[in-house]
Amino acid sequence: MDFTENESALVVAKSFETTSDLRLRELLQGLVHHLHAYVREARPTMAEWEAAIAFLTETGQTCSDARQEFILLSDVLGVSMLIETINGADARAAEGATASTVLGPFHMTGSPRRNLGDTLYPGRDSDVCVIEGRVVDTAGRPVAGAVLDVWQADDKGFYDVQQPDVQPPGAGRGIFAADPGGCFWFRTVTPCHYPIPTDGPVGKLLGVTGRHPYRPAHVHFIVDAPGHERLTTHVFVAGSEYLDSDAVFAVKHGLVRGFQRIEDPAEAARYDVVAPFTLARFDIVLGGQP
Repeated sequence: MDFTENESALVVAKSFETTSDLRLRELLQGLVHHLHAYVREARPTMAEWEAAIAFLTETGQTCSDARQEFILLSDVLGVSMLIETINGADARAAEGATASTVLGPFHMTGSPRRNLGDTLYPGRDSDVCVIEGRVVDTAGRPVAGAVLDVWQADDKGFYDVQQPDVQPPGAGRGIFAADPGGCFWFRTVTPCHYPIPTDGPVGKLLGVTGRHPYRPAHVHFIVDAPGHERLTTHVFVAGSEYLDSDAVFAVKHGLVRGFQRIEDPAEAARYDVVAPFTLARFDIVLGGQP
């Protein structure tokens, strides 16, 4: 079969017929058909295609141990949230489980393990924020020992990896284990809304398309427990800017919580902090077997 405009997808898809992994074959052949259809429809010039290749090359070159530009690209194109949705996010919400959202580009696998009540920002004793909650299953039963991987930007909108000369490694991060009643709590600072990195190709893409780069204030969670589906989610700060125009489309209004300013010294003493402080509650419901 000749390689022609109308037959190109068939020719290339056929070249993958010998792929022994059937799912991989399905994915590659489907990609070929959709990609070739897009090219036939959009009819890019050679200069435009070279610009696309250069963009993807720069995206890869921007990735590092502390930054994942391809995840960022997936996020701003809405693909990350689409994949979350088609992989059961709606079904989990229907059964009463906490909604999932995107992982984002700043998750680190080496976060420090901390005890319940520890702070994500050692040495920060003023303007403390306490986040507490309970991990339960869809029947309301506590999930004892659930592991919570938590990370966030600080009150100025920066992650530790963005300010290695200002924030020590592990600032704004922690891995906690829920107690026998499924409860957890930790101290931190109230996060601020912030722009996704704009110094790379994804930021340039937003700039030339007139899109803003901002995310509303939030704290990330990954929650794991045996016999339950792993949950990747956020808690968003009620009243934050950009809740209705998140640059990565990750806001679900069921994840928005009030971060309340507490002036009562007796209430502060319960958490071993000094008034005034901020208090937020985020209960997490895990779905069933993965």
